[in-house]
Amino acid sequence: MIKLITITIPTPEVTIYKQEYPELSHIYGFTDFHLITREKGGIFMFYNDQDELLFVGKARKLRQRIKKHFEDTVSPIKNHRNEVVKIEVYIVDDPVEREIYETYVANKLDAKYNEDKLI
Repeated sequence: MIKLITITIPTPEVTIYKQEYPELSHIYGFTDFHLITREKGGIFMFYNDQDELLFVGKARKLRQRIKKHFEDTVSPIKNHRNEVVKIEVYIVDDPVEREIYETYVANKLDAKYNEDKLI
């Protein structure tokens, strides 16, 4: 008998939203990066205004990695940053579990810009 694992997507630790007219300093309309941990690892999900998953990623240090997606020139979402209106952050300490979650979520929720993870 083969025993399979069951994967469930956890509840997000933090969800931040794009502000239409931000009064504070912002990156693509997001002002609440300070709510995302600097020290912990996990996965993150970027959604559009239709609540469709655009991208899921993993990181050893979440805040820095998420911000990089809005700043660097090699991010898979570099041409789609303006589409992101919601970011969900999940704490996942184990690096192997992060990899499993990232691949599972990309496929289960059909992440639009995770072409390298789709099976």
